[in-house]
This record gives sequence, structure tokens and C-alpha cells, in this order.
Amino acid sequence: MMTVVERIAANPRSLSVTHAPAKSRDGVIDAMRGIAILMVIGIHSLPQPLDAIWEKSLDAALRPCVPVFLFVSGYLTALSGRVPLARRLKAALIPYAIAFAAAYVYMALHNPAMDHRIGTTLARFGLGYVFVYYYVFVYVCCTLGLWLVLAVGETGQSDSRKRIAALLILAIGCGLLAGSYLDPAMSRLGASDALLDEVRMRDIPFWFSFVAIGALTAMFADLSDQGMRRALLGAMLAAYIVYAAVRILGLGDAATYDSTAFLVYAALFCIALFAIQPGAPLLGWFGSGSYFIYLWHIFIVMALRDHFGLRQLDGVASFAVCCTLTVLVSTAALLALRQFASRRLCRWLGA
Repeated sequence: MMTVVERIAANPRSLSVTHAPAKSRDGVIDAMRGIAILMVIGIHSLPQPLDAIWEKSLDAALRPCVPVFLFVSGYLTALSGRVPLARRLKAALIPYAIAFAAAYVYMALHNPAMDHRIGTTLARFGLGYVFVYYYVFVYVCCTLGLWLVLAVGETGQSDSRKRIAALLILAIGCGLLAGSYLDPAMSRLGASDALLDEVRMRDIPFWFSFVAIGALTAMFADLSDQGMRRALLGAMLAAYIVYAAVRILGLGDAATYDSTAFLVYAALFCIALFAIQPGAPLLGWFGSGSYFIYLWHIFIVMALRDHFGLRQLDGVASFAVCCTLTVLVSTAALLALRQFASRRLCRWLGA
């Protein structure tokens, strides 16, 4: 949802992890972010729990939203060849801290029995355990992981590219292992289903796989061939059918997040979306403010559910009203902030 480095105009065949200047915004990358943040809003607008088949199918289709953001982060970093760690952490944590404070107040007002002990509050902040802010924890950890990969792999010699690629491929393998065996191991230790869900949302080796795939795409992939794009779209559709069927029918590892079926579908979705090269200006504008929308759209969703009778509507109507109003109010808020607020305030709020 936020990445300090921006993409340079270059043919993917010529990419490497050398230090290339990359300052101007890229319309394709911003459009990808725009699509992803609309998918985020779609997921959070669905009625809970997901009972109907259409709800599970749509939720499954929208789930690659977080992988898109991580893929973009890895892609942009591979182009620049460095991780501006301090800038990225500052850009992520200052807006998050402000949104966390607001979310904490909202939760406290709606839950008089909320635990306000300092240790619990710090744990909530560190793990992103308010509303849907787990992504901030995931992003920070993946950024640190990518910084470590580049620090270890960059030797200043001709084999640096191969070393970094090998580390990224190894990281994808570790992500698959973590996604396959983390929750069975925790279940053996007696972990509750609620705890398992929270851990799976923060399965860093699994999420880092998408960062690694993005970086490898920047380093090696040539997606300009039309035949390749059609093949990617076909493979993505097949992977979606498998992932949706696994979740709907409860086959094997039917987890929402760190399953092999999800990784295959989400990875193909990210690569196929990038190969299509979306460039709609409105999507790009929306994507350029995706972090602000991510942090604050959930207040709109929660207010609609808690105070405006959204839960009384049937599933389709509830989803349509919530999604539409959330997009419109988020757009208006972003537009107003950029129009009237100072640049510093925009940065502090993630806009």
C-alpha cells in the first residue's frame, strides 16, 4: 500500500539489482495498487460470516489484494537495488500510529470490557491487532527481510544477481513450508482456532514469498509476449477455481491465507495483473493514496455496520451498499485531504 521506491521506465528484460535511480511515479504500479485497495474494500464489505457460496467465491477472488502490494514492493526494490529502510519504516509507522490511536478509541467506546493494560496495548500496536491492521506488521517484517536479503546477497561482484535470486527462491520455499506446516504444528500444541487465525495472518515467511516473486519478476521476467499473457490468465483462472473449490468444499488445507492453493492463485494473479499493464488514471490516483484508504476505510465499514443498520440488509444489498459508500467516502476524504491539508499532514495520514 506504500512503497518509497518508484519504478523506472525500463523493459523487464534489462532489469537487474544494480542501483538505478527511480523517483517518478509509475502509472501501472499505482493502477495495480488501486485495483488492490478496491479488492480490500470489497473483502471488508462482505457480510460476516461467509455463509453463501457466492460470498465465499467472491472473497476467494479478492484475496490476492495483499499479495499485490507485497509483489509491487519487491518489484520496485529489485529495480532500485536497495531498501531505504528508515524512509520506509517512517512512511509506514507514522500514519499507522495515528490510525491505531483512532481505532483503539473506537474499540474502547464499543467494548467497555476492553483490556487497557500497557503490555496488551503495546502488543496490539506491534502486531497490528486492531481492526485489519495486520498488514502493517507484515509489511514492516517483509521490508526488513528484503533489506537483509540484499545486504547478504550484494557482494559488489558479478555473481551478486545470482546470489540474490537464489536467496529469493529459497525464501519462497520457506514460505511454502511455513504455510503448510505452521498451523498443524500449532494445533498439536493445543492452540485455539482464534489464535491460529491470527498467526496465519502474520505468517511472515509465507507473505515474504510474494515480495520475492515480485523481485524475481523484475530481475528476470519478460511478460511482453501476448501468448505469455494469455497463458498467465488461463493459469490464474484455473488456480482460482482450485482455491475457491478448496475453500467452499473444505478440502485439505482450506485456510483463507497461508495455503498452497492461495499462494499459487495469488502469485499468478499478481504476475498476470502486471503483465496486463493496467494504466487507468483514476485507478492510479486511487492507488497513489492506497495506504490512507487502507488505514481509514475500515472506520466507514464499522460505522455502517454498528450505527446505520447495515446488518439488517440481506447479503447482496449489504455488500453493495457498504462497498459503494466506502469507496465514495474514502475517495472524498482523500480528495479533500490532498486539496486542503499540508504535505506534512498528508504524509502523516498516509495520503
